[in-house]
Amino acid sequence: MLEIDDLQVELDADAGLVRAIAGMRLTLTRGETFALVGESGCGKSMAALALMRLLPENGRIAAGTVRLDGEDLLALPESRMRDVRGGRVAMIFQEPATSLNPVMRVGDQIVEAIEAHTGLRGKAARARAIDWLARVGIPEPERRIDDYPFRLSGGQKQRVMIAIALAAEPDFLVADEPTTALDVTIQAQILDLIRDLQRERQLGVLLITHDLAVVSGMAHHVALMYAGQIIEVAPAAEFFAHPRHPYARLLLQALPDAARRGEPLAAIAGTVPPLWLDFAGCRFWPRCDKAMGHCASTLPRLTEEGPKHQVRCLLYSQPGEALPREPATAKRLPPRPAEQGAPLLDVRDLRVRFALKAPLFHRGTRHFDAVDGVSYTLHAGRTLALVGESGCGKTTSGKAIVQLLRRQAQVSGQALFDGQDLFRLQGQALVQARRHVQIIFQDPFASLNPRMRVADVLEEGLIALRPELDAGQRRERLLTLVDQVGLRRDALQRWPHEFSGGQRQRIAIARALAVEPRLIVCDEPTSALDVSVQAQILNLLRELQREQGLAYLFITHNIGVVEYIADDVVVMRAGRIVEQGNCSTVLRQPREGFTQALLAAVPRLLPPSP
Repeated sequence: MLEIDDLQVELDADAGLVRAIAGMRLTLTRGETFALVGESGCGKSMAALALMRLLPENGRIAAGTVRLDGEDLLALPESRMRDVRGGRVAMIFQEPATSLNPVMRVGDQIVEAIEAHTGLRGKAARARAIDWLARVGIPEPERRIDDYPFRLSGGQKQRVMIAIALAAEPDFLVADEPTTALDVTIQAQILDLIRDLQRERQLGVLLITHDLAVVSGMAHHVALMYAGQIIEVAPAAEFFAHPRHPYARLLLQALPDAARRGEPLAAIAGTVPPLWLDFAGCRFWPRCDKAMGHCASTLPRLTEEGPKHQVRCLLYSQPGEALPREPATAKRLPPRPAEQGAPLLDVRDLRVRFALKAPLFHRGTRHFDAVDGVSYTLHAGRTLALVGESGCGKTTSGKAIVQLLRRQAQVSGQALFDGQDLFRLQGQALVQARRHVQIIFQDPFASLNPRMRVADVLEEGLIALRPELDAGQRRERLLTLVDQVGLRRDALQRWPHEFSGGQRQRIAIARALAVEPRLIVCDEPTSALDVSVQAQILNLLRELQREQGLAYLFITHNIGVVEYIADDVVVMRAGRIVEQGNCSTVLRQPREGFTQALLAAVPRLLPPSP
């Protein structure tokens, strides 16, 4: 048993003392999965880092205990904690690109964990590493074990992180967004692997995620966090069937799917409050649709509202008169206009070839065709979704279109944007094209300059591509952008490392929107976002598309998002298109076996009972 009791975590920040975790209590049992869910910035990842004693330098555990089979981990010397960390309690980190050592082969990083916590050495440890790479779905594990992280896709890096965490076969696994960067087939494979380990080794899992569909299929118990506090705890079946807290109900209503297509998602207004404030009442009341007059001045406590079901809400313990709120408007959007004229983007026979390092004494150059003869069209005001397994060429094709692979790969074919071939543009003509074609990168942390404040990150594109704007106009544009993507205005003066993964993704989206492009390549733009912020972003993208005629090339593995936002779908496998067509036709009546398997692996969440 792993017990967390009255855990309090504090961080020193420029704005003051940040109380990231306020009195957390959790009990993890071997063989069971406990899911910790909630909005980005609420403290989920900080709780995991505190449990592993991996807090940043400005953080500390102010109070509480973390006991593993009765032994307080917080009291152990670091030398003994190293044996626990990775051996008995392992962790899958949220951002694999920044968690993997870029100058070590991935196999060496797995072998390092195996040799540190098991009796295997040398060839035996390497064989175990190859076996784990195969178990987590890395193709050609005997070859890929000697690759460096930069040669792997985002999803493949995530699988390597999972292999490192599981290779020593720990008793407990702290999984911080373990399937965020994975396509649905590999996600199903990884979740099945975790279930098998639970049965074989009685593995206990603390699952930190914003994917409620995954939670409903994996978790035995659920704890919902908001602003550093747990506000609802219940068995998983009870939580999804009868959510009690208003925040829980709003989250479930914000999930995108085909049924909500054409209407705004139920996004939660506002943002999580800053945790350096001294709260006099409920932390959720400014955003709550059930708020009462005394919610702002009375601190709610966790109270029993059913068998093993606890809720932190005055609605149950001290009911009163509800405050007047403006009713949420959910007007159905008019149908998309029919395709007219020439497409905005016409991709013809796109091929992207990378050179591989040849073996010693081998003559000639080996190549890998990441994209092999892909063709599709995209009209203004419409959304084309690229879906497929991790490593199938989705991201590579998007980067090729925005001219980010000119020095790294051989790119052939045509990408006609408004009749101009992007592959042939040079100099000032290419700069002008970048004003109209932007990209939202998959990994927000790696794509943001850590030495630039958010204001500088957003303003950089305006200075380079919108020189007609003066300083005052740029400032107004920045304020509008942070409002649009759901960030507080004080975020402009902060650094990227001060934000959670989901908040960094919002900054990346704001940067792409800054220069008001006509086409945006969206590479997993909502993969790092919780469902409430995802709803805000999807609503924003649809509104901008309706108002400005934006076109989106939407690269994603989230089929629910595809059902909600896409007009057309292209299904890719191994660099080629296996099926494409209208969204509803492809998703409801897939013809190819691969597409059918892809859709069968999608986790589904049953709607809660009224």
